[in-house]
Amino acid sequence: MQGVDPGQGSALPADTALNRVDVVRALLTGIEALDAMSARAQRRAQLPESVGKAWSETEGGQLRDEFARGEPVTLIAAEHGRTVRAIEARLERLGLLEDGRRTNSGIFLGRTRAEEDKS
Repeated sequence: MQGVDPGQGSALPADTALNRVDVVRALLTGIEALDAMSARAQRRAQLPESVGKAWSETEGGQLRDEFARGEPVTLIAAEHGRTVRAIEARLERLGLLEDGRRTNSGIFLGRTRAEEDKS
């Protein structure tokens, strides 16, 4: 292996720990973990604000009213700070949307609708 001291510009000694394969692998693993955390944070920042939050009785009532008035699911999702998928899943649980009438796929992140309904 080889390397250069970034502070001095001189070659690293052959016996430095930075030339050990296990140390280099550990550093690369750390870089990958940091990159994954950054990517996850960027994806999370793009999600609506209420993703993952529990539904309150008040919010459920508002959802029923908005759906009964015929508001588009996309608009309802934006108003509640939730995804379209979350709105449609909640409407199904409330008995307001028939199973299979969602506008999006029944599979999300590798989970089937049946698996998601259990959670």
